[in-house]
Amino acid sequence: MDFNALYHANFKLLDDAVTDWSTLVKHLEDLKKDAEDDLHKAANAADWAGVNAQVSKEFIGKTAGEFGDAHTQATSIYKILLDTRNELKSFHQQLTDAVSRGKGKNLTVVDTGDGKFTVMGNTRPDWNSDPSGNKSTTNQKDVDDLRDEIQGILSKATESDNTAKTVLMALVDQTKMGFSDASYKDRDTAAAAVKEADELAKLAKKDPEDLTVKEFDLLNAGLKKYHDDPLFAERFTTRLGAKKTLEFWAGVADPSVSPDLTRERRDQFDELQKSLGLTLATASQSDTPGMAQWKRDVIELGDQPVGHRKNVIGFQVMSNLMRTGDYDDGFMTEYGKQLMATERRLTHDGNYIGWGRMASDPYLNRMAGDSGWDPLSGYLKGLSNNPDAATDFFNDDFIPKDGDHKHAVSNFKYLFEERHWPQEIKSDISGDASNDGRNNLASALEAAATGHPAGEIPTDDTPAHNPGQAKLFANIVSSISEDNGRLTDHSYMSDSMGQIASEYLPDIDRATTDVDRHPGKGDPAGQAAWERLQKLYPVQGTAAEVNHRDVSRFLFAVGQDPHGYAAVEVGQKRYMGKLLEYHLNPDLPDSQRPDRDLELTVRDIARHSGQVSGTLAMGRNEAVAGPADVKDKDFDHSVAQWKNFLSGTVGTGVGVGTSFIASPAVGAGVGGAAGTATSMMLEELFKDAEGSAKDDAGAKMGEDWENGTQANMKYTSAAAFNAAKQYHLDRDVSTWAEQSSNQGFLEGGDYMERVGAELVTDI
Repeated sequence: MDFNALYHANFKLLDDAVTDWSTLVKHLEDLKKDAEDDLHKAANAADWAGVNAQVSKEFIGKTAGEFGDAHTQATSIYKILLDTRNELKSFHQQLTDAVSRGKGKNLTVVDTGDGKFTVMGNTRPDWNSDPSGNKSTTNQKDVDDLRDEIQGILSKATESDNTAKTVLMALVDQTKMGFSDASYKDRDTAAAAVKEADELAKLAKKDPEDLTVKEFDLLNAGLKKYHDDPLFAERFTTRLGAKKTLEFWAGVADPSVSPDLTRERRDQFDELQKSLGLTLATASQSDTPGMAQWKRDVIELGDQPVGHRKNVIGFQVMSNLMRTGDYDDGFMTEYGKQLMATERRLTHDGNYIGWGRMASDPYLNRMAGDSGWDPLSGYLKGLSNNPDAATDFFNDDFIPKDGDHKHAVSNFKYLFEERHWPQEIKSDISGDASNDGRNNLASALEAAATGHPAGEIPTDDTPAHNPGQAKLFANIVSSISEDNGRLTDHSYMSDSMGQIASEYLPDIDRATTDVDRHPGKGDPAGQAAWERLQKLYPVQGTAAEVNHRDVSRFLFAVGQDPHGYAAVEVGQKRYMGKLLEYHLNPDLPDSQRPDRDLELTVRDIARHSGQVSGTLAMGRNEAVAGPADVKDKDFDHSVAQWKNFLSGTVGTGVGVGTSFIASPAVGAGVGGAAGTATSMMLEELFKDAEGSAKDDAGAKMGEDWENGTQANMKYTSAAAFNAAKQYHLDRDVSTWAEQSSNQGFLEGGDYMERVGAELVTDI
């Protein structure tokens, strides 16, 4: 900061800028509220269909979110400008006061013209003489003190001005288009994040073998504190660079490189890995040129040795840092393409096992799970947090259609059906085998097929299923139908498969009707049946092409695991209840009704729901009667646990998912508000499950087929009765539902025996 610039500063333009930003923040706050209340909520409540369900609803949600991000960014800019303006005014006043005090001591401050200044003593005619007879000039100490004071003021003003420039430019550079959601309460907070990033990047650049325990602690604490801070993350990552990022983790995780860290801080490696991964994920969302280069460099280094060992390559290191955080979709997609190209090369088109780990090789994954030597495991875990990238990845080709390959092999088909998975051990050094690779595959498939991160349930903002997701679901169903063991031999994957199924229940229920989806032009009866089915089971977005046989065999496999069974059974009961509420609503327009015969509608819903439950029950029976150590109470316990997921949630739920039913009277969404017919039926289901899970006495569903049919009839009848009561209908709706539910349950069992005789033991 120049002396002259600060001393003669005119703050009018800066004052005007602060005022303008303050006004803008207020306007954006109003726009944010309008966008959320009027635009976003209305879009979620609308009955979208077709392309609008896939594109328009999601676009409106993102657009409304941009208003929120614009308000956040404007608020941060306003606070940074306000802080800087106030500080500079304070420094201006301090400088003015210092110069004034200098004048009182006969000192003059002169601008030298090059941004610098000098302090000079004034010449006076009444100089006094000192005892030696020499003429006295101004006290040199006063000159030095004033010079140091002014220099200190200018230095602090310069720092204030420079840090404001740095953080403002960093904030604006975060996104090429739209707005950043980075939020800072003041300039100092943002500046501190940038400063910390520079200091920690300098430490991480050191050769890992030279990193001290104290420096490790500083890195661990800093990354844990700032991993969600966009400015910090981008600054740290770009200052560190791709090569040093990979070398840092490869060295820290290797005892032969960092023996002191391994001895003193091994129990904190998991925390550092998590925080570093989250930091890199946050940084990957930035659009700065530096981050674009970092992403390119990481991918280029993927198949090259990094660090001290020649047998550790970039993909192995980076994939383990992807286990946490939400990485940029574009980066994940391109990374996956190159990773699978390397997989194809190392395994000779998938014919051999790749990524073999020797006993002396380090554990690259220090969080719970596998050793981290197979990069597919960590990458798939990362995909479980990135639905869009996951969908693209699984539908992409592993082996394209060329040369000797008459048909392309997708990444899904290769990983789920054909890959020779390497023998993996747990990262806890116990030597026990790890199933994390396939389990992470299941989680990634869950994200890819549902459109939301694995382990979560859909919300109003979850887009309707798109063609890529529907295609993948159909492939999953077909694959498991073809070879039941692809799931039952790896039952730990069933929770994800159950969640996927619960969000495709409209498609599954459609399949159980055996109605032709593609009737010919000369088949008016077939066309009418298909149009009726579309109204009976409305689907937003793209419907999945699955058939009755494959669906039944798929549900039979899912039903053999307590977690998979519970996800679909609870979801199906919830979906049935919402369907009955929807179709029994007297205000439902005729254009949305499958027909005018209410009894036929109720019976069809109950029957097809019963078929799903009957097929699941067959799977449950198979598990209880089979060699696996699975008991009836395990299934009941899993069903009871769903109460914790659904309790108090409105607008979310299992079974309807993004293909929720929208009713003008009841409202849109998949929620089960307290007091509705659906919620009352589910409360009864959970109550019975909780009691059964604790009680070893009495007949169990897996041991007594009749017990299963009675339970299914009970809940279906309750749902129909309460739905009819909700709309003050006096017709015998519950009887229709109970009778057809029993019919469907038995049909589900009979059909499963016909299409999967080799899979089913005698009940």
